[in-house]
Amino acid sequence: MKKHIIALASLVTIFCFTNCKNTTKKTNDALIENDPEETVYASEVIPFFDDWKLILGDGSNAGVANNFENKDFFYVANDGKDDWVVFKAPNGGNTHGSSNNTRTELAQIKKWYPKTANDKLTATLKVMNVSSTGDARVAATHAVVVGQIHSADAFENEPLKIFYKKYPGHTKGSVFWHYEINTAGDDNSKRWDYSTAVWGNDFSVVGETVDTYPAEPEDGIALGEEFSYEVVVKDGIMSLKFMSDGHDTKTYTKNLLESEYPTQADIPEQTKKLFFPIGQDGVERKEAYAGEGCFFKLGAYNQTNGKSPDENMNWCSGAETHGGDIQKQYADGNYAEVWFKTAGIEVSDAAVSNEGYFSKNDDYKSK
Repeated sequence: MKKHIIALASLVTIFCFTNCKNTTKKTNDALIENDPEETVYASEVIPFFDDWKLILGDGSNAGVANNFENKDFFYVANDGKDDWVVFKAPNGGNTHGSSNNTRTELAQIKKWYPKTANDKLTATLKVMNVSSTGDARVAATHAVVVGQIHSADAFENEPLKIFYKKYPGHTKGSVFWHYEINTAGDDNSKRWDYSTAVWGNDFSVVGETVDTYPAEPEDGIALGEEFSYEVVVKDGIMSLKFMSDGHDTKTYTKNLLESEYPTQADIPEQTKKLFFPIGQDGVERKEAYAGEGCFFKLGAYNQTNGKSPDENMNWCSGAETHGGDIQKQYADGNYAEVWFKTAGIEVSDAAVSNEGYFSKNDDYKSK
């Protein structure tokens, strides 16, 4: 039997006691002061943290985040109606593993193998901020990843990344998802992503110059607009579903056991346009992600960074980082912020410990 955890938001009770400085009530013509609202923890809003370790925007591993908050990166906010779990990550600072990018993100404690998997991740969220600066020609600029499937083994590539991206001055942004090839051979520097638009544009739609932007997507998602995703991996097939009020529901499937890109002739035009100019022109293992342990991630994986576009015109944004000063970045909009209202995970009995991934990546620090 599978372990099934579905998280429900807004089940937090506000406790009031006497002798409070901030709120009052009138009883028998006397004003009685009440205690201020106690801290509401993320694990009270979405009670599924036993299945995850929390990586913070300073590169540290906070572990299992029950009854935990960090006001710089991870806490609860209320929008006047519901409590939401906030994930926040600056453009620049210490990172986890070998990534160029900061993240405040949950990483699943167990890993599963696509061939025997029967595992599921769901979430309802809204993106509240993406970076205010960055080179518009760089595809990752002004974007954040809000959900992933990650390999724990070999090259640690990513068969799924769910993106939100919005350019400055636009009301609506785009939601799209990526499949990253699991590169054949020993040279993972030749890996590339293939991007599929859900609402709005895909990853390949970029500005013509550093500070000019493409047309705003007509069917996009605004900052603060709710959307949901559902990710299921069963018997080697990844199934995706995206939902948002006022938008068409979109569904997709992808085989994780058999590659679509085992030869150069199979590589799509989008990839040739984006990745070939920077030398990323590899092919994929015929068996794709078969035999590798994979795991879910959820949160805010900021895709904008301060590295020079001369290093990589797809992933290095040249954005403002204030030398890694987090508060200065937060003050002028150089960060990603994502709010989650609900989330759920189903973990199959075939899943095993993912501790090797954490021991490999926890001690790596990069700015």
